[in-house]
Amino acid sequence: MTSTYKELLKQRDALEQAIAQARELELAEAVRQARQLIAEFGLSVQDVFPAERGASKFKGTTSAKVAAKFRDPATGQTWTGRGKSPKWIEGQDRVKFLIV
Repeated sequence: MTSTYKELLKQRDALEQAIAQARELELAEAVRQARQLIAEFGLSVQDVFPAERGASKFKGTTSAKVAAKFRDPATGQTWTGRGKSPKWIEGQDRVKFLIV
């Protein structure tokens, strides 16, 4: 049985959503485990991420994390509005995805 192009695209979209949801769940579990270990052993940021000699070529510069401006209500994925737009927002009115 051969699937049509449209059916395959629909399956791909469903699979991408399932992948995103599974990643979010596993990421949350990984963060929970990391926090538990940090608390259990009393680790500091320096213990986990020791400063390496010459690690930064541009000392004194920092890159601030940009807050998300858009959220996909179906998957909960977010986008800052910078860089290439994700597939879930392409070709749609971005106003309905704004995080208020």
